[in-house]
Amino acid sequence: MSAPILENTATPADLLGRAGLRRTRAALTVLDVLLAEPVCARTHAEFEKALMQRGVPVNRVTLYRLLERLVATEVLERHSDDADRAWRFGLRSLQPDMPLPRFECDACHRHFNLPEASEPTKAAADQILSALSNLGHMGQRIDLSIHGTCSGCIEPPSRR
Repeated sequence: MSAPILENTATPADLLGRAGLRRTRAALTVLDVLLAEPVCARTHAEFEKALMQRGVPVNRVTLYRLLERLVATEVLERHSDDADRAWRFGLRSLQPDMPLPRFECDACHRHFNLPEASEPTKAAADQILSALSNLGHMGQRIDLSIHGTCSGCIEPPSRR
């Protein structure tokens, strides 16, 4: 198993260095935004706004390319947000070789990894990949996310 891409003490410069990417001001700021709230996944527009607020204006196309490069080098993960009809980008999970199921809050867009479910998920993923292989297909990865509303966004019964 390869070493995790993201560690608790990782800095933006560390992540870019391990991925073999240049340490540009925009790239460092994008990762700084994510490391400040690692459970949040953001859209391109949210990154654009955050960079502007931090005094790092970036051309939209440049930002799209940067985010895609960070996904390609496995620093970030990209997920579709069906409600907003947009891509959301978040930090790659701590265990890149093992599918780590996660819960995604549709209200606040935070991601909660479920490490206690990782072994059963890995077993199920192995079965699915094996079934695909038996059919002559080559599966590359499995992402498992459960959508709903997190406990922080659920309105307490007394306020309904």
